[in-house]
Amino acid sequence: MKKQKNTLIDTLALTFLSFFGTGYSPKAPGTVGSLATIPLILLLSWLDISRLSLIILTFVLTIASCFVAEYIQQKRKVHDPGWIVIDEVIGMLVTWIFVFPSTQSLDLILVFGIFRFFDIIKFWPATYFDKKVSHGSGTILDDVISGVYAGLAILIVKNFL
Repeated sequence: MKKQKNTLIDTLALTFLSFFGTGYSPKAPGTVGSLATIPLILLLSWLDISRLSLIILTFVLTIASCFVAEYIQQKRKVHDPGWIVIDEVIGMLVTWIFVFPSTQSLDLILVFGIFRFFDIIKFWPATYFDKKVSHGSGTILDDVISGVYAGLAILIVKNFL
């Protein structure tokens, strides 16, 4: 089988979708991609981003990721390969919105741990997007939903326990 040559657009798309290559981790790429989001969260906090700006950034990343994932998945004839971890990055950002602007260690541990739990378990409707939506949006939106569940769970833990 002849190996495809990547164009500059493909290389940029692969770098974006793999979150600068973290998705190519040989073990637990989703976990590695989620962990790699923590420095991004710290950078955004250091830049003093507003909650509205974070929401807009997360929304734009989500839309762009759906289309870029669709482009690459169609070109490579794959669906939701493990090396695509931009969805974990977005899911972590969605979760962080619920505790924003905190970057306290405990909050970041909760964001990471509870997001990973919901990302692995995939409660409905995340399962629907994960299993039934073949477009690139299926690859991305299950993690957005998991991020919302994780954020709500963190609010419950922090406010009621």
